[in-house]
Amino acid sequence: MTRTGELVLIYLAVMTLLGFGSMYLDKRKAKLHQWRISEKVLFLIAILGGSVGSNVGMRVCHHKTRHWYFVLGMPAILLVQAGFLCLIQYKYQLFLGAS
Repeated sequence: MTRTGELVLIYLAVMTLLGFGSMYLDKRKAKLHQWRISEKVLFLIAILGGSVGSNVGMRVCHHKTRHWYFVLGMPAILLVQAGFLCLIQYKYQLFLGAS
């Protein structure tokens, strides 16, 4: 794995934790009738690389599962990002050595 590949994986790991944490925190605050994280911020975190954590957080915390734009939008973001990572891997061989 290249140094750039390592940095990309570290970034995605941090964003995944942030995505899950934001869903968990927003659900907790909703139950307590406190200040909430805006839907724009939840989507922004997913778009910036936290889509895995956001999707897992939605399912585990049962949060935003009644909103069609989350139910369809979060998996769509994840699919686009997975496709992008596959393209990057194919073109630059960042994660796995050349075959």
